[in-house]
Amino acid sequence: MSELSNQNEMHQVPFRGGGFAPTARRGVGLAVFLLLIALTELGTQTGFITPLTLPKPSDVLKTFGELYSSGLLWQHLSVSLSRLLVGASLGASVGIAVGVMIGLFSYVRAGLLPLVAALFPIPKIALLPLFVIWFGIDEGSKYALIAFGTFTPTVVATYGAVDNVDRGLIRMGQSFNLSWWSIVRKIVLPGAMPGILSGLRISLAIAIILLVAAEMLGAEYGIGAYILEAGSLYDLERLFVGVAILSILGVTLSACIGMIERRLLRWRV
Repeated sequence: MSELSNQNEMHQVPFRGGGFAPTARRGVGLAVFLLLIALTELGTQTGFITPLTLPKPSDVLKTFGELYSSGLLWQHLSVSLSRLLVGASLGASVGIAVGVMIGLFSYVRAGLLPLVAALFPIPKIALLPLFVIWFGIDEGSKYALIAFGTFTPTVVATYGAVDNVDRGLIRMGQSFNLSWWSIVRKIVLPGAMPGILSGLRISLAIAIILLVAAEMLGAEYGIGAYILEAGSLYDLERLFVGVAILSILGVTLSACIGMIERRLLRWRV
């Protein structure tokens, strides 16, 4: 009997029901990033990459330190973050609400879906002069541009996520005599949450792009204004510092969405 149990232990089949779940590989992304920086530094030091093409990463880091020590880093970053927070929060919240209503109500879908389809392909940056005319060259036009640019992709992602909720689960809830609101709250919204959060990743990336465009017009402070000034002076070190700040901002927002996903989507296996 013991020999049979030992043989079973030796021939155990590993679990293969992960459902293609991604496995976390810590440090790989950071290693790739550091490798690219090292190769760029080597190329600029040896002259293989000319200074007119790319600056030395060490010089960019030195310029970043000077920006930080001068206090201008927080001055530019705080202004940009406040604009991004107000504009993206307004656009995303309204976009989620409209997207859910389009997904749930037939009359709202019939009335608003053609309008959203017409607004979605419009380049939002092209509307910046119009927003300046409507809201002035100050903060109002920047908030409006970021909000509008965040609104349309959020609507599309949200109603698409609501449409993709398993109808079998909804019918099951109806068979148990759940109320309409209970079905929406317990089945539709949790089932649509993965698609909504994926749409928010795209919407926030678009919001950062529009933030830079808005700050390049009539803004004294902000990352976009800093990049515009550096570009006009052909100061590549400062230009790449601004680009690096935007990249860090994008990675941070993506990490925040990831934390929200882990908290709200614990039910997924």
